Amino acid sequence: MKILFLMMASFLAISQVSSTAPARNRNFHDFTVNTIDGKKFPLSKLKGKKVLVVNVASNCGLTPQYKQLQELFDKYGKDNFTIVGFPANNFGKQEPGSNEEIKEFCSSNYNVTFPMMAKISVKGDDIDPLYKWLTNKSENGKSDAEVTWNFQKFMIDEDGNWVGSAEPKVLPTDKSITDWIESK
Repeated sequence: MKILFLMMASFLAISQVSSTAPARNRNFHDFTVNTIDGKKFPLSKLKGKKVLVVNVASNCGLTPQYKQLQELFDKYGKDNFTIVGFPANNFGKQEPGSNEEIKEFCSSNYNVTFPMMAKISVKGDDIDPLYKWLTNKSENGKSDAEVTWNFQKFMIDEDGNWVGSAEPKVLPTDKSITDWIESK
């Protein structure tokens, strides 16, 4: 009986330690998203690259930033850097189109060649798990960063760690972003 009591006490002590131990924060590379063409895309494919994640919209005053995003991708988008666009209809219903319509808009108006993903929600009750990670310190281990409008930018390092964010009106070609891309 005494042995059984000691075994149960030990089990309870171990259970309490493991349940209160801090969980490892998820990493950008732990997520899988859908491309604008509906294919699964594990973000682990981007290991070794700096990634600029941007929520985009076709009918926004900031939509011309697609031009600067493409310029940035043309200049730096090789082995060590990429941009990933996530269409979202969270602000002023400025991205009402289907994935096919968004893809056509981006291609015909801005010659977008950087990876575009399927339309998601970047805030609210239906926030996509990736954006929950991007915007919550409890998820990313670094900082809270509410998405305030279309074209908010998030910087992810080569190891999938959250580095920083830039407000929507900060142009993709801003020195703060290009300096980050060029840093070793």
